[in-house]
Amino acid sequence: MSSIKLKGSTSGEITISAPAVAGTNTLTLPAESGNILTNSTTGTILQVVQSEIATTQNTTSTSYVTSNLSANITPSSTSSKILMILSGGNAWSNTNGANVLVAFHRDGSVIGTGPHAIIQNTSGTNSFKSGWSASYLDSPSSTSSLTYTPYYKVSGGTGYFNEATVRVMLTLFEVR
Repeated sequence: MSSIKLKGSTSGEITISAPAVAGTNTLTLPAESGNILTNSTTGTILQVVQSEIATTQNTTSTSYVTSNLSANITPSSTSSKILMILSGGNAWSNTNGANVLVAFHRDGSVIGTGPHAIIQNTSGTNSFKSGWSASYLDSPSSTSSLTYTPYYKVSGGTGYFNEATVRVMLTLFEVR
């Protein structure tokens, strides 16, 4: 078995040993400065992007409309996944039993089947729901810039995606 030894500038050394198998193996080092991970990179967060709005938005539409909140991310690998977390302050519908439904879109198209969150109003008219959230793990298989946007609709009445100008945040995590 052959090996390469790298001596530290002041002390110590690192040994790189070739495996004892037949065949040719190649290890390509990145063309950048930094550290090399010595364990599996599965579960690693590669980048985080966040966007927020603090404007009131409402609709009477029973078809999805844009929330005017979006975030862009460019995955570093086609094997990366994008974890989306949407968290909001207040949302409500002014009709008893009507719900606000939220679905994530990537570049204008719904991801999966949606909705990804249902903010239920079952306690009467003008019922506020505060502290709601939605999440979804997307596998875009892309290294292009991607735009993620939550859309929303109502099952009846007027539904508010963000009421009373509380902040709503969309956070994107590129994970491997």
